[in-house]
Amino acid sequence: MTRLSQAPDDRTVLCVDCEDTSHSAPPGVRMGTPTGRAVVAAATLGSGMALLDGTVVNVALRTIGEELDASLAQLQWITNGYLLSLASLILLGGSLGDRFGRRRVFVVGTVWFAAASVLCGLAPDPEVLILARVLQGIGGALLTPGSLAMIQGAFVQEDRAPAIGAWSGLGSIAAAIGPFVGGALIDYASWRWIFLINAPLAVVTVLIAVRAVPETRDPRASSHFDVPGAALAALALGATTYALIEASWLAAGLGVVAGFGFVVVESRTREPMLALGVFRDRTFSASNVMTLLVYGALGAISFFVTLQLQTVTGYGALAAGAAFVPMTVLMLCFAAAGGRLGQRIGPRIPMTVGPLIMAGGVLLLLRIDDQRDYLLDVLPGVTVFGVGLVLMVAPLTATVLAAAPDEHAGIASGVNNAVARAGSLLAVAALPVAVGLSGEEYADPRSFDAAFGTAMVACAVLLAVGGAVSWLSIRNSVLDGGPEPH
Repeated sequence: MTRLSQAPDDRTVLCVDCEDTSHSAPPGVRMGTPTGRAVVAAATLGSGMALLDGTVVNVALRTIGEELDASLAQLQWITNGYLLSLASLILLGGSLGDRFGRRRVFVVGTVWFAAASVLCGLAPDPEVLILARVLQGIGGALLTPGSLAMIQGAFVQEDRAPAIGAWSGLGSIAAAIGPFVGGALIDYASWRWIFLINAPLAVVTVLIAVRAVPETRDPRASSHFDVPGAALAALALGATTYALIEASWLAAGLGVVAGFGFVVVESRTREPMLALGVFRDRTFSASNVMTLLVYGALGAISFFVTLQLQTVTGYGALAAGAAFVPMTVLMLCFAAAGGRLGQRIGPRIPMTVGPLIMAGGVLLLLRIDDQRDYLLDVLPGVTVFGVGLVLMVAPLTATVLAAAPDEHAGIASGVNNAVARAGSLLAVAALPVAVGLSGEEYADPRSFDAAFGTAMVACAVLLAVGGAVSWLSIRNSVLDGGPEPH
C-alpha cells in the first residue's frame, strides 16, 4: 500500500510500504516516468472537465432558456448555483484532501461531479437543473483543489514546477477547445451533451487515478473540520446572491448576519477553515480586493457578451463560444512571459496596467450590435482584453502566494480562488438587475442591447478601480522577499 514519509524539506512525499512504516521509498515521482505522466494526466482531465463546463455553460444559456422556458433569474441561478457551492466549499475540499488523501478526495469529487453532470443533462425543468448545478459545485470543490494538490504532493521538489507547468498548459488547451466542442454540441446535438459528456471523461479520469496515481496526504493535517465556518460561508454567499437576484431585503440581512457570524467563528475556532491572520498583510488583502473586482467584471463580461452575440448579433452557440478563443490563445502563448515580466519589474505595474488595458478592451466590445462583423466589432475588444489579462494574471497569482507566510500558502491560494469565484457569482447576480434586465427581456434584442452597453461600462469601471487598488496598495518588494508593510 502507499504511505507517506517526510522529506528533508519538510514536504509531504510518497513512500511505499506494505506493512512496516519505518521503511522509506524514493522521495517521490519524477517527470517523464509513467507514474509522473499518469499524475499529470489525471489532474488535467479532472480539472479540465470542470473547466469545460465553466467555459461552455454561458454559451448554452440562451438555448437552455428557450427549451426549458427559463426566466433570466433562473438562468442566473444556473450559472451561480455552481459558483456558489464551489466558492463556499473549496477551502474545506482542500483540507479534506490533506487529511484523507488527495487522490481519494479527487476521485470522490470526480465521481460526484460526473453524477451531478448526468442529472444536469437529464433535467426536465430549470429548478432541477439549478439543483444539479449546486451539486456539481460540491463535486468541483472536492475535485478542483485535489487536482493541483496531487501534483504538489506526489512529485519531487525539483519536478513540481515543470509538472504544474504541464498541467497549466494542458488546461489552457482544454479552455481553448471547450467553446468549439460545447458550441458544436449545442448547435448540432443538444445542450444536454455539454453535461452528459462529463460521464465518460470521469470514467477515464478515475481509472487513471486509481490505477496509477500514488496517494499522498499531509501527516500534520488536523482531524478537525470547520463545518460551522463552511456552513456560514455558504449561507452568507447564498443569501447575498438571492438578495441581488430577487431584490430581497430579508435575504440581504441574512447574508450580512451570516457573514458576520463567519468572521466571529473563524476568529474563535482553534483550527479555522480560513486563518484570518493572513489578511493582516496589506498586499495580500489588496490583491484579493483587486481579484474580487477584476474577476467580477470577467464573469459578467462572459455572461453578457455571450448572450449579446446570440440575442442581438444572431450568432449560433458555436460562433459565440469561439469568439473568446483569441483571448485564450494569448494566455496560452504569453502568460509565462507575463509572469517573468512581473518578477523582473515587480507586480505593481502589471497589476495596474493590466486591468486598465482590459477596461479599454471592454469599451471596444461596445461595438457589438446587430451587425455580424467579427473582425471589426468583436476581435479588437477580445484581443485588447486578452493582452491586459496576460499582463495581470501571473503577477497577481504570484503576489497572493508571496504575500502570505509559507505555512499558509495553501490557504492563500484557496482564498484567492474562492474570492475570484465569489466575484463572478456576485457580479452575475447583481449586474443584470442593475442594468434593468428582468423576466424574459434577455430574449428581446432591443432590450438586451440597451442593457448590454450599460453593463460593459460598469465592467470597465470595475476593472479601472481594480487597477487603482493595485497602484495604491501593491508593493514590488513582495516578489523579491523584501519587507512588506502591514
